[in-house]
Amino acid sequence: MTTTVYARVESPLGELLLVGEVPAADVAGGDVRLRSLSVPGQKGGAVVQDGWRHAPEAFTGVARQLEEYFAGRSTRFDVPLAEGLGTEFQRRVWAVLESIPYGSTVSYGEVAAQVGASGAGVRAVGTAIGRNPLLVVRPCHRVIGADGALRGYAGGLERKKLLLGIEGGAGRSAP
Repeated sequence: MTTTVYARVESPLGELLLVGEVPAADVAGGDVRLRSLSVPGQKGGAVVQDGWRHAPEAFTGVARQLEEYFAGRSTRFDVPLAEGLGTEFQRRVWAVLESIPYGSTVSYGEVAAQVGASGAGVRAVGTAIGRNPLLVVRPCHRVIGADGALRGYAGGLERKKLLLGIEGGAGRSAP
């Protein structure tokens, strides 16, 4: 049995809402599995629900990693993630997102090709990316238009631009 916990963390993107799952007997133990990281006004972002427990202490490690990332001192996250989220197709797309190197960008079409959804499947890939519940940690901001333009980001294009700026990766392609 798990308990849903949440915390709010300040960031250059605004106040982040972190949502996770912990074993019911270990709410303060820090054994959190991150389920969502969303920003204010995010399309499809998490909203605190009745029964969720405010437990900032459970997110100390996640908050520290986010602080290091935003300060430019860390290029990756080592955060336990909740399992069973999304459809099988979404999980395949999200796995590609997780493989995009820090400071690099790829196009929606390149992601589609990696999951075997070329052509009209690019739209489905865009939808799956837009439903990524783990902004920043699962780097959907690294996916751009084939022409190098910033396109679609559930947290807003200004935040996408800011994240790419932190990484120094605006317009660079992954090898």
